[in-house]
Amino acid sequence: MLAFLVSAIRLGMVFLFGSTGEIITEKSGHLNLGTPGVMCVGASCGCFAEYLYLKQAGLYASPVLAIVIAVVATFIGGALMGLLFSFLTVTLRANQNVTGLALTTLGVGISDFMIAKAGTSFGRASKYFTASLPFAEDLGFIGELFFSHGIMIYLAIAIALISSFVLSKTRVGLNLRSVGENPATADAAGINVSLYRYLATCIGCGISGLGGLTFIMDYLNGNWEYCIDAFGWLSIALVIFTVWKPNLAILGSIVFGALYIASSYITGVGFADKELFKMLPYIVTIVVLIFTSIRNKKENQPPASLGLAYFREER
Repeated sequence: MLAFLVSAIRLGMVFLFGSTGEIITEKSGHLNLGTPGVMCVGASCGCFAEYLYLKQAGLYASPVLAIVIAVVATFIGGALMGLLFSFLTVTLRANQNVTGLALTTLGVGISDFMIAKAGTSFGRASKYFTASLPFAEDLGFIGELFFSHGIMIYLAIAIALISSFVLSKTRVGLNLRSVGENPATADAAGINVSLYRYLATCIGCGISGLGGLTFIMDYLNGNWEYCIDAFGWLSIALVIFTVWKPNLAILGSIVFGALYIASSYITGVGFADKELFKMLPYIVTIVVLIFTSIRNKKENQPPASLGLAYFREER
């Protein structure tokens, strides 16, 4: 059970990065279905930057610098994907659904190309990301469950809590939610709708990209696998599951992680049946979506202008 919970937390933080970034994006009225591609590009940029740094530094590589370089490169890679999405949907007013799906295809292709250049094993770099707190072993069960994780796990939780505070307690968060609910009214109040959507999408995509890096460096211990895009779709589902609240996404991500890996801890089940178990997060999301739609509470609904382009001339 302890191994199951620890693994669920580690995988869940991959979803938490993706969903937190998508929540920030969607709060501005942008529906970015390109999150899977963003996570792929973020992971490949971080791994490629790590490969270049370790190759250059050799035995004198600094663990702290190695982590910082990978995280910054990942964020920049994800943010650039968000910038492309914003240019197409805000400036050129392209359809958000089609653009997001195209971004996913583009992101998977870019990541395949970059990893082909750097290789698919980053075991040395992974040791920096999975290093646990030194006192974890002295605390027994509690230490193993809460303090034995790598830096990316705690970073994911910190970003989710900060995002929740900013969205609900600050002027910037109020303006962002206004843009997502009614951009025409926000524009009339002097809020720059295009700027907020650009920034929210770029920052959100940068955060989502960190989920891809976490999956490779922390959960897979540096082994590249071509299934990051699948976790991107689960991250989008988690946004609905947690009704667009980053603080709830912390618990929701662990639930999703537990549901996804549950089949690996069940004995006497065939391969096909195990694959069916991986559908559980999607099924739970559908149930939550039906439940929130029936209750029809305002705070549990998506932003009113989600997925809709804003034309200032129609204000």
